[in-house]
This record gives sequence, C-alpha cells and structure tokens, in this order.
Amino acid sequence: MPKSRIRKKADYTPPPAKQTTAIKLTNRAWVAPVMLAMFLIGLAWIVVFYVTDGSLPIDSLGNWNIVVGFGFIAAGFGVSTQWK
Repeated sequence: MPKSRIRKKADYTPPPAKQTTAIKLTNRAWVAPVMLAMFLIGLAWIVVFYVTDGSLPIDSLGNWNIVVGFGFIAAGFGVSTQWK
C-alpha cells in the first residue's frame, strides 16, 4: 500500500503585536475639592433651611429646599465616581 504524503504544516507564527498607545491619565486633582464642596453646600443648604424655619435660603421654594440640598449631595456622589 502506498504511503500518503505528509503535508508540512507551517510553524505557528503569533499575530503581529499591536501598537501600544500610551494611556493619558488626566490630572484628577479637582475631583476631591469639588466633591467635598458639593457635600458641604448641600449640608449647609439643608441646615440653614431648618435653622431659619424655612425663610432661607430661598423662601419661595418652601420644602423643596430639602430636595435642592439633597441634589447638591447627590451631585457630590456623582463627582466622586471620577476619583481615582
């Protein structure tokens, strides 16, 4: 019986290396001060509202001043996601 020809396989060649691009890490020094400022503004807004019996910071908003204060605090949490 005749012997079949053996096909020579090419040696494994790894795929070409991709060009590595330098990841530019931006300076995030602004995140912590902005985050803390938002927390403190929100807290101060709510405290001032309660201490002045609703006449400050904005009288026409009424109890919505609490929502504004918590909005500042929520924005602080939103900014905190940028912290590395």
